[in-house]
Amino acid sequence: MSTGTATRGSRPRGSARERLLEAASELFYRHGIRAVGIDTVIERAGVAKMSLYNHFSSKDELVAAYLERREQRWSAFFDSELRRIGGTSADRVLAAFDILACWLERESPRGCAFANAEAELADPTHPAQTVIEADKARLREWLTELVAASGSADPELVAEQLFLLWEGVLVTSGTGRVRDPVAAAKQAAARLLG
Repeated sequence: MSTGTATRGSRPRGSARERLLEAASELFYRHGIRAVGIDTVIERAGVAKMSLYNHFSSKDELVAAYLERREQRWSAFFDSELRRIGGTSADRVLAAFDILACWLERESPRGCAFANAEAELADPTHPAQTVIEADKARLREWLTELVAASGSADPELVAEQLFLLWEGVLVTSGTGRVRDPVAAAKQAAARLLG
């Protein structure tokens, strides 16, 4: 799967903003936000330094844009895959773990970009924190709706427990400390829902 990022010696394609986002996405995810400087992003994107500041007022704004873009890609992927799944609300919750497994394998071998970013960005006022919070709120809302539709006596509690399982998968998937975190979480989710 191509990321659209230019390799050394090739000419990057797309607008300067797109090239910057592609470079930032690859570099921030692979090496970490704090480890990657603006000059590295600019070099990888093949743009002038002024191009960066024409599109983003700071590295912090670029980080937030990188996470927004990743959230959009994840949401589009998740929503598309979920639309194909029938069955009960409980079936859909369990199938969502399979969708997550596919995403992690294809797009997130180092674990959750949002969890990784949150660990690096201790400042609660960093612009990326709003993006991270919105991503987590969306998942909680979706889980609560599905659990409520399944007829659960306490949908908010069950959704919170499922959210913890989901987050556990995201955090442990990139570490290799759990052999198959998705399967373990899905099994626990089935018990919660059953």
